[in-house]
Amino acid sequence: MRSRLRELREARGWSQSELAGRLGVSRQTVNAVETGKYDPSLPLAFRIGRMFGESIESIFLFEDEA
Repeated sequence: MRSRLRELREARGWSQSELAGRLGVSRQTVNAVETGKYDPSLPLAFRIGRMFGESIESIFLFEDEA
């Protein structure tokens, strides 16, 4: 799954550490989500959506691997 998390975070001028603190996760989790190495849990995806005022579907883009 691809995400727009880095784009949204950088638009607000936040570091990965700042975003992690706001979400209550580690900086490594933010980095893993941004690089596509980790798909966030549904509760975390909703927290991210609320934080940026966007739907999770507009932030996390499913890519079919078929």
